Amino acid sequence: MSILYLVSTPIGNLADLSPRARETLGTVSRILAEDTRRTRPLLSHLGVETPLVSFHAHNEVGRRDAVLGWLDAGEDLALVSDAGTPLISDPGERLVEAVAEGGHQVMPIPGPSAILAALVASGLPAGRFSFLGFLPRKGKDRQDLFERLAAESETTVLFESPERLAPTLQQLSDALGPSRRGAVGRELTKLHEEFVRGTLEDLAAHFASKPPRGEVTLVLEGAALGLERPGVDEAAAAALAAALLADGRSPSRAAREVAARLRIPRNQAYRVVQSLSSEERDSGEGDGGQEGESNPGGLDPA
Repeated sequence: MSILYLVSTPIGNLADLSPRARETLGTVSRILAEDTRRTRPLLSHLGVETPLVSFHAHNEVGRRDAVLGWLDAGEDLALVSDAGTPLISDPGERLVEAVAEGGHQVMPIPGPSAILAALVASGLPAGRFSFLGFLPRKGKDRQDLFERLAAESETTVLFESPERLAPTLQQLSDALGPSRRGAVGRELTKLHEEFVRGTLEDLAAHFASKPPRGEVTLVLEGAALGLERPGVDEAAAAALAAALLADGRSPSRAAREVAARLRIPRNQAYRVVQSLSSEERDSGEGDGGQEGESNPGGLDPA
């Protein structure tokens, strides 16, 4: 039975490569690399001459039969991504499934991970967290994810491009509430590594005035944190709910935003919104049931 090794490689600092990973890369028959141009300098640094085979999102299906053939012939192989742990926002899932179904062994060689590095240094709870990869760039998928994040109780880790970081942080501040905390890890393990921590409002302002460079990992505080407040300002909740309804939000959408921004239980936010909706119907001042139709389920335009 042959082995496909999933080898984690450095995300910046070459010294983070484990001795086990170094040994594996030097002893397998071939290395499947997401981008051979990125992996070759690493192998040169290690003095490893193992042949490289390109394996990326565009040829994953086509390479599968060749990989299975090599394994069937008794060759051990290694799979690496450009940096970090393979399969995390990178190709390889279908290959691993096929290799396991083919009766071969899949063995991880753990190591560097931007997700865990950013999480543990964020200053936010790390006991339970979600990783959602790269944010959708636009459209309903992005709006739906922001709604999910507004109600998410666990710490969340995301990837984002440096060019989109500032507007994304502003949109997150609008959707999740300006006081929700976050942390941005930039250029992790590299010479210019940087962590910026604060509220989403502060982070948005910081990176709007100081555009980031390099790779970025974003960590968000969960919605359920900090709910130990002695009481809820019902007047503030009602005022916010009224403003959201007047701005075209549907009642359910308005309730979710009130809960997220003021950090109150969602059932309480729904009661506040429902009471306003009832008052509006009783007064006969409704808008004919068209609230939210111009922007159903969406966020304010960025």
